[in-house]
Amino acid sequence: MDKQLEHILTLRKNGQLEEANQCMVALVKEHPQNAYYQFQCAWTFDSLGQEKEAVPHYEEAIKLGLEPEVLVDAYLGLGSTYRTIGQYEQAKRIFEQAIHEFPKAEHIKVFYAMTLYNLGEHAKSMETLLNTILRTANHQGIQDYKKAIHYYSDKLDQTWL
Repeated sequence: MDKQLEHILTLRKNGQLEEANQCMVALVKEHPQNAYYQFQCAWTFDSLGQEKEAVPHYEEAIKLGLEPEVLVDAYLGLGSTYRTIGQYEQAKRIFEQAIHEFPKAEHIKVFYAMTLYNLGEHAKSMETLLNTILRTANHQGIQDYKKAIHYYSDKLDQTWL
């Protein structure tokens, strides 16, 4: 990692968010084709609660191409940012793309479930969330009731009389 970026990340880590953002914006202006810089710039905007400003940087980072371990975080950042600014359909599309490319990225599925909830797709949201819990939770109570949770995951609106 270069010294300039290392300094910016230290600023962000130390809570100097405005300064980190200003430095990151300047670095992106110097190197607009650097996908990782674009990703970090988006993150600095998100850190400041400036989600709308983060979106084009996430989009550009993804378009330019990132290493898989960073790309999954860029998808999460972009999808989550879309969700927080009420662009639920865009968030859903991004999360579905991320899940397709990274099927084992369980944390993406949790944010996807939140987006489905926002879209009023409550049954699919709960099914996604419950199945994610089943795949990831080692809690004994979850394990004891795994079959029942799985059975009900796609039957939330069904009643038995």
